[in-house]
Amino acid sequence: MQIDTFQTLADPSRRRIVEALCNGERQVGDIVERAGIHQSGVSRHLRILHETGFVSVRPEGQRRFYSLRPEPFRELDDWLAKYRGLWEARLDRFGAALEKQRKHRRPAHKDQRK
Repeated sequence: MQIDTFQTLADPSRRRIVEALCNGERQVGDIVERAGIHQSGVSRHLRILHETGFVSVRPEGQRRFYSLRPEPFRELDDWLAKYRGLWEARLDRFGAALEKQRKHRRPAHKDQRK
């Protein structure tokens, strides 16, 4: 079964595992502690992340070290780049509208005392 990038990252547990791996490779026990997921769940999600290319595994004796692979994140960034211009253009228009509104505001009147 092939799972695409968005399906892989749609699961909140897998996103927590990805976040746990952001600062470098970790063993399963470290991921369990950082992600707050039971060991069986971490193992299952690591298998999915490995199968979809998000995670690599480095065996060292009896231990297994997991780390993020940059390629799927680059592909995701490339896909998002197509839409970044759209977001930025909208934000630019929004900023211009706010500036125009700010310039057209009347200054607040002081209380006139009788």
